[in-house]
Amino acid sequence: MTGADAGGEPVDWALAGRVGGRIAPPGPRLTAGERGAVIASLTAAARGAEAPVRAQTGLAEDLPIPEAEIVDRAQWITAAGQSMRALVGAADEEPGRVGALLRPITARAAGVQAGGVLAAVSTAILGQYDPFARPDGRLLLVWPNIVGVERGLGVRPADFRMWVCLHEVTHRVQFAAAPWLGGYMRDSVADLGAESPESLEQMLGRLVGVLRRRRDGTAALSEEGLVGLLTAVQGPAQRAAIERMLLLGTLLEGHADQVMDAVGPEVVPTVGRIRRAFDARREQAPSLPQRLLRAVLGMDVKMAQYLRGKAFVDEVVATVGTAGFNAVFTGPETLPRAEEIVDPQLWVRRVHG
Repeated sequence: MTGADAGGEPVDWALAGRVGGRIAPPGPRLTAGERGAVIASLTAAARGAEAPVRAQTGLAEDLPIPEAEIVDRAQWITAAGQSMRALVGAADEEPGRVGALLRPITARAAGVQAGGVLAAVSTAILGQYDPFARPDGRLLLVWPNIVGVERGLGVRPADFRMWVCLHEVTHRVQFAAAPWLGGYMRDSVADLGAESPESLEQMLGRLVGVLRRRRDGTAALSEEGLVGLLTAVQGPAQRAAIERMLLLGTLLEGHADQVMDAVGPEVVPTVGRIRRAFDARREQAPSLPQRLLRAVLGMDVKMAQYLRGKAFVDEVVATVGTAGFNAVFTGPETLPRAEEIVDPQLWVRRVHG
């Protein structure tokens, strides 16, 4: 019996994991000895990144240091499915008789689709902190992708692995220092699933407005890409939830980039070369399949927002210091608002008077 049959879930995440793991390309070929050496190196790098990240951020200083999990693409897909299942949960409503009969079928269809998306994403993820699948969270590092990128960039493997770990460990420190973040994200996802009272005519009218602003070149960043179109047809509660998630992602990723650049020169000898090579790789024109995937996932919007997030963190830290910036982790009320992300001094004045 699948998870959908047993729990009435809208997506069969177990099936998604099996499908995604089967179709995802395995990545670089390594001997067993080479693979073991990479896993040992990444484990040590994640452990070694913890102290400088905590020293730079001033967060989670007295908390234990859990080991990172070094996974391949299929293992990441399984973990991502488990995380999504924990985040989204089972459907609350009781289906009618017909719905109860159809749900296992639709859940399996959704599971196949989700597996395909996860397989595509699994080729690009270097690392991920997952706060949902386990009570204490877990840090995942995807070794085939890390090896593939470091080979493609022609950089020193030990330095690149530490550089990646600085970023991902920052996410672990963020959630460890602010355990309320997981609940905040869950609440936002729950709002996304809430039923909207708006009529179809209202949704279509809003969608037409977004398309017109795109044509006129006045669309906001949040309205770009397929994510923007999907946002346009949501009700007020759902749009607010999407904005909260985008703002949170902007903050957390921008902070991780800021920490990575601040700590990098001390612990990564070739950090300048790595940053230049990595940024050049980001700017390369993607292939058609990559463009389609980035459109579906809103990756162009995300990358632009992460740059904006780092600019926010840089200015706040320059103004009130690291301790002053850390006020963002106090609770939801101190997270930056949309207008504050683009004008950090508004956040400084609101939070620090």
